[in-house]
Amino acid sequence: MLLQGKTAIITGAARGIGKSIALVYAKEGCNIAFTDLVINEVAEETKREIEALGVKCCAYASNAADFEETHKVVEEIHKEFGSIDILVNNAGITKDGLIMRMTEQQWDAVINVNLKSAFNFIHAVTPIMMRQRSGSIISMSSVVGINGNVGQANYSASKAGLIALTKTTAKELGSRGIRANAIAPGFILTEMTAQLSEETLQEFVKLIPMRRGGSTEEVAKVALFLGSDLSSYVSGQVIQVNGAMA
Repeated sequence: MLLQGKTAIITGAARGIGKSIALVYAKEGCNIAFTDLVINEVAEETKREIEALGVKCCAYASNAADFEETHKVVEEIHKEFGSIDILVNNAGITKDGLIMRMTEQQWDAVINVNLKSAFNFIHAVTPIMMRQRSGSIISMSSVVGINGNVGQANYSASKAGLIALTKTTAKELGSRGIRANAIAPGFILTEMTAQLSEETLQEFVKLIPMRRGGSTEEVAKVALFLGSDLSSYVSGQVIQVNGAMA
């Protein structure tokens, strides 16, 4: 197993890409600590699915955008699991709108949840990983963080910021055996895209040379590569998972 005995923190993992990463990691023997804003029945079901794979799993209610709250939950996780080997910054939201109509609240909310939360968790796990002299930090960016997108100035800026944060983290922490990389998914089929009309879906698919949307599991497999020793000399990189969309 690629991650036997390791512990991963995955933010925003009750559903979607975060959940798929947690399940793929668990299948490879990784213990999972995942966070979400609230631990509801959906999160509890995710926890049960992970535990059924024979690993330890704990779910934590935590506002990733809150600096002090993040440090407290990381301290709890470290105490419970004994190590933190992988951090996956997956928490994210959208509040779309054209720049001229976007409110300050829409801008701040997306930047705080998508970008500041990653800083908060990196800041909290860094001392632990430095003492271990090992660790893998993975941040979920997006194709729009590279190319931009109409109506998503806040989201695009937050995802572009994650790329710069990743590259800087890799340079600062590389000498301590800590790697940092980003994943930039394209059009991925999730609960959110499932609500789009068939016509809208087909319009998106036309933009993708592989002529289909990606699955959350396909993103999770890249996260597995980056979290494991298979990528032991890969750091400071952005891997796009987009079917040649960009």
